[in-house]
Amino acid sequence: MVYVKWVFTITFWVLFVSVLHYTLPQHDVVRIVGTDVRRVDFGENSLFWAQQDTAQEGATRINRDVRFVETFYENGRPMVFRNEDTGWGWPPYFKLDSSNLQAELTDLASTKADPQWVVLRHYGWRNEFYSIYPNTVAVKPVDGPDYSAINWFNIVFLTLLAAFFWAIYVRWRRFRKARIDPVIEDMEDSLYAAGDAISEKRSGMRRWLDTWKKK
Repeated sequence: MVYVKWVFTITFWVLFVSVLHYTLPQHDVVRIVGTDVRRVDFGENSLFWAQQDTAQEGATRINRDVRFVETFYENGRPMVFRNEDTGWGWPPYFKLDSSNLQAELTDLASTKADPQWVVLRHYGWRNEFYSIYPNTVAVKPVDGPDYSAINWFNIVFLTLLAAFFWAIYVRWRRFRKARIDPVIEDMEDSLYAAGDAISEKRSGMRRWLDTWKKK
């Protein structure tokens, strides 16, 4: 039973942290080298794609055009992002301007000889095996690749989330101490009392049997 409890607890927290890591915004300093629009066929990885532009909402499609952004980090490692509306769904970025953002991204494209570094705000993961791409939310030009962006939203959000869980934990401990623990103690006392009564009856039975043995 203890192992089941630990497995459930660890699984819950791993999933919870994974959802947070996927959903919360991240910032990458990159150089944009190009933008593109590709026809994408959705399969098992459809969970990690957003949706068609909000103005084109309708029946679910098995394929559609998706905007992509091709970038490089300072160390030369490539990274490809997608640029999709999130609309009013999950995650709650309420992004409705993918077309305008694509124009900004295209305008900020630069060469290796004359780089224009930008900060891309995005969420999601990059997985080459499952063809998963992070979704770009916003872009901002910066002076160089050494620019460091402080993610104030994540700091505030995680602080409030920790305070929320702590408040629930404290109230749960108070409730358990005031309501649940006394009930459990009463049940244990009843069980002990019942056990003592049974032991006493058994002792009485043994004494009665012993009287017959002596005869």
